[in-house]
Amino acid sequence: MISVRGKTVENFVKRCRIRPSKKLGQSFLIDKRTIKKLIEATNLRPEDIVLEIGPGFGALTTELAKKVKKVIAIEKDPDLTRILNNELRIMGIKNVEVIQADIRKIFNFQFSIFNQFSIFNYKIVGNLPFYLTTPVIRQFLESVEVKPQQMILIVQKEVAQRICAKPPDMNLLAVSVQFYAKPEIIDFVSKKSSWPQPKVDSAIIRITPTMPDEAITRPGDTDLFFKILKAGFSQPRKQLINNLSQRLKIDKEKAKNWLLENNIKPEQRAETLSIGDWISLTKNIDI
Repeated sequence: MISVRGKTVENFVKRCRIRPSKKLGQSFLIDKRTIKKLIEATNLRPEDIVLEIGPGFGALTTELAKKVKKVIAIEKDPDLTRILNNELRIMGIKNVEVIQADIRKIFNFQFSIFNQFSIFNYKIVGNLPFYLTTPVIRQFLESVEVKPQQMILIVQKEVAQRICAKPPDMNLLAVSVQFYAKPEIIDFVSKKSSWPQPKVDSAIIRITPTMPDEAITRPGDTDLFFKILKAGFSQPRKQLINNLSQRLKIDKEKAKNWLLENNIKPEQRAETLSIGDWISLTKNIDI
């Protein structure tokens, strides 16, 4: 197990008289090989700034701090924030800033953090519980003005596979992420690599933001893209023509012609379409 000043995480937690929170989905990395793989996937440089989500007791944080200019760790749990700050002080690590906050609400004070620490070129690293995976990924790809260079995350194995899916097995999450970025699975992680042990295995996933497609550049295009996308996936097992005509409230014959003009068969299902197909539908909508 990873040691915290010579003690295992489990013993350290007991000594601090706290319990991992099930509500927050707390599960701490304890496998050195997994931490090494995660850091290798991040391709860190001495000038890098890393935004770490959920540092916990700092097993990953301290390793990141050895390789980069600055680590800004966002921890929701006030007890863990206090403990980690104390451990960093004892260890003499000065290039880590621990901020007690909910990562989902960080943009409420985005200006102060991004400017206070000059966060313009940064990478995100984190071990995410299931309930945070989609909100965190979407918020950094869609909402933030200064997007990360990369996001290197540990997420549930099944979620990672869904994010990286290709036709004919696409899903709403995969299209939503791949519209903004290139996702790839770096490695799989055994559930034994964390404590408390989760119920399922995980995966290290790297998400690299890309430039938006030239076809989706006009004001309102992105909103229209996602409106069409959500309509198409509203009932995934139904044919596209039915979903689109019902959800977008358009005549079925017009919907049929719209699909055919974009080389899409009306009877196809949403999972069979590529990112390019959805972009083409958005670009050529005339109904």
